Amino acid sequence: MSEAIKPLFWEPEPGLGYHVERRPDGGMNVVFWFVDERTLEHWRRFAETHELYSDRLTRNLYDLRALDDLPEEAIRYAVEVNSDPAARRIRVAVLVSNDRVRQAIERVIALTPPGSGAEIRIFTDPEAAEAWLARPLEEMA
Repeated sequence: MSEAIKPLFWEPEPGLGYHVERRPDGGMNVVFWFVDERTLEHWRRFAETHELYSDRLTRNLYDLRALDDLPEEAIRYAVEVNSDPAARRIRVAVLVSNDRVRQAIERVIALTPPGSGAEIRIFTDPEAAEAWLARPLEEMA
């Protein structure tokens, strides 16, 4: 018996700098190609709504390789969303292509209060990210 596909709660809008699609494992692929205030606000609302309906362990892949940097506002929003207790049910692989974005994600991890937040790992290789996401969810910390 197959489980029903969980709603995505993401609506595309013209001019946004990111896209979301459902992964075959039930998680999400989130790809950013630019970050502006409108994109950040849209992502924040989407992420908060998605966490409200988080009812199982989930694997998400954030592809930030097209970004040269993450603004301070993006880091604050990510810490806020990651601090929700529902985020503890999420494993997140983040793909980066440079040290500035890597350091920004490391700040998100460091600023998230202990005992909350997703299990996040940073990768430059998509295959390594997928291999980590494929590990059994029961192995989450």
